[in-house]
Amino acid sequence: MTERLTFGLRNVPLLSRVGADRADALRTDIDAATEGWQDALLLRVDRRNQVLISGGQVVLGKASSLGADKPPEHAVFLGRLGDGRHVWGVRSALEAPDDPDAAAEVLDLRRAGEVFDDVSAQLVATATALLNWHDRARFSAVDGAATRSAKGGWSRVDPVSGHEEFPRIDPAVICLVHDGHDRAVLARQTAWPERLFSILAGFVEAGESFETCVVREIAEEVGLTVTDVKYLGSQPWPFPRSLMVGFHAIGDPEQPFSFNDGEIAEADWFTRAEIREALDQGDWSAADGDSPSRLLLPGSISIAREIIESWAALD
Repeated sequence: MTERLTFGLRNVPLLSRVGADRADALRTDIDAATEGWQDALLLRVDRRNQVLISGGQVVLGKASSLGADKPPEHAVFLGRLGDGRHVWGVRSALEAPDDPDAAAEVLDLRRAGEVFDDVSAQLVATATALLNWHDRARFSAVDGAATRSAKGGWSRVDPVSGHEEFPRIDPAVICLVHDGHDRAVLARQTAWPERLFSILAGFVEAGESFETCVVREIAEEVGLTVTDVKYLGSQPWPFPRSLMVGFHAIGDPEQPFSFNDGEIAEADWFTRAEIREALDQGDWSAADGDSPSRLLLPGSISIAREIIESWAALD
């Protein structure tokens, strides 16, 4: 059981790293937040949650390109860069980079995250999460009245009742089940293509702790009883509004699988050697390629990949 006692994440997941200064104090001082509007930078996110990427960084345009002397109501304040410039996000069609010679491509966060630096990852994750929430929160949950954006896009206010709503986050657990030695469980959801496997995950219910959720979800999904549930780390996952909380737990390979909730198509115990080999073969992006691997595992942007890699690296 020594491996279980020393198991931890080797790296902070990409979307959990500190990039730009979130400058949250400016959200309640909107005058200060908008003072630098003419020099501010603009992150455009289209309706498919895609952004423009160039050289491993998200393309930031000039806020002044919107032709306004202050941020429009639909803009969201994302923070402040190291040079002091503010960054705002908007839901908008994408525009070519200011440099006509710059090579650029259109990608969403799932794919672009493979090449992002920490600042770009944080900005795009935050913009995606906030803009997704605004798309779904235009009316008050209290009386159905149309709401308006406030605090730089970090809340919405019902102008009739004064009720204020904040961005919704749906917490979910994600857990690597292992035997305490050299085998771990990987599973494929019914909606996934053949060969795409990951670790087990599920949403936290009302009145439930993270640890209790881990035990319940694993029992529901694959029929295993787990013990020794231990926290590993967390990661925002704005698809559309999740927070993934990572764990590992001990299961018994002699206990048979049972797929009780219909979400899992297949699951199996894999050795550390098998998982290491799969990690060397790439990730889910190779699903349509000629990879010979029986297993294709999540991409590097996900906490699932970091958990799997950290466990696989144990001696």
